[in-house]
Amino acid sequence: MHQKPIQRHLRIGVDLGGTKTEAIALAEDGRELLRRRVPTTQGDYPGTVRGAADLVRALESELGARGTVGVGIPGSLSRASGVVKNANSTWLNGKPLDRDLSQAMQRPVRVQNDANCFAVSEATDGAARGAAIAFGVILGTGVGGGLAIHGRVVDGPMGVTGEWGHNPLPAPLDDERPGPACYCGRHGCLETFLSGPGMARRFAESGGPGLTAAQIAEAAEAGDPAAVTHMARYADRLARGLAGVINILDPDVIVLGGGLSRVAMLYERLPQLLPAHVFTDRLDTRIVPPVHGDSSGVRGAAWLWQSEEPAERPAGTE
Repeated sequence: MHQKPIQRHLRIGVDLGGTKTEAIALAEDGRELLRRRVPTTQGDYPGTVRGAADLVRALESELGARGTVGVGIPGSLSRASGVVKNANSTWLNGKPLDRDLSQAMQRPVRVQNDANCFAVSEATDGAARGAAIAFGVILGTGVGGGLAIHGRVVDGPMGVTGEWGHNPLPAPLDDERPGPACYCGRHGCLETFLSGPGMARRFAESGGPGLTAAQIAEAAEAGDPAAVTHMARYADRLARGLAGVINILDPDVIVLGGGLSRVAMLYERLPQLLPAHVFTDRLDTRIVPPVHGDSSGVRGAAWLWQSEEPAERPAGTE
C-alpha cells in the first residue's frame, strides 16, 4: 500500500475565530499540506481548547508527522497576568490559553494576536516577503495591526504593538471633533472612522442610505456621487492614520488586510495622499494587498515557529 511521505519539519497553525476554528499544516517551504476547520464552540472554553487540540491531532494523524503549533486569537495574552485580554471571543478572556493548549497538545504552543499572525504571514511568504519592516493592517469589524521585523513578530512588553486603531484620528477637521464614542471609553479613535461598521455609520450620518462598507465601496465604483465623496473622505482619513505609523516605524511595506483591503481605489489614492502627512521628501513605503487573503491569519500562526525547534521542547524554553 502506498504511504504518504513523512514531513520532517511540519508547522501547524490554528486560527481560533469566534465562529470557526481553522487549522493548517505547512511544509518547511510553506507549501500547504492540509487544512481543516470546525465550528468554534462559542461560550465553551474547555470545548474550544479541546476542539483546537482535536484538529491538530487530526492533521498530524493524516500526515504521519508531529509539528510545532502556533495559535492566532482575536485578543492577546497579558504580560502581567498571563491570561487572555481584549478578546472578541469573550469566553477566552481571563483564561491561561497558552498553558491550557500546551497541556492539551502535550507540547509548547505559541499564542499571538491574529493581526500579528497576519503580519508574519505576509512578511514570510506573502506581499511583504523580504521586507525588513512590514506593518500589517486589519480593516474589518475593527481596526488592528501587527508588526513584523525580518519576518518575526514584534509584540512588545505589553503585547499592544501595532494597536494603531485606538489612537485618535490625526489632524481632525471641525466636524471630526471630538469624534464618535469608542467602546474603549474614548472618542475619535481611528477605529470609529476606519472600521467597516464605522465607515457605514459615518456614511449614514452624512445622509447616505443604510449600506454596509462593502456596499458603499461598490456604489462608489459604480459612480454614485454620495458614495464617491464618502470613499474619498475615507481614503483621506486612512492616509492620515497610516502617516502616523509611517513616521514612527518607517516600514518598507504596509499590507492591508480585512474586508476593506479589497477596495481597489485605496491602492491608487493612498500613495497620492500620504506624502502630505509623512515627514519625508519622498514616500518609499509600499501599500499593497495581501497575497494570502483570508488565509494569512492561520498561515501566520504556523509561521510563529520560524526556527527548527522541535515540538517536544519543554514548555517555557524558546
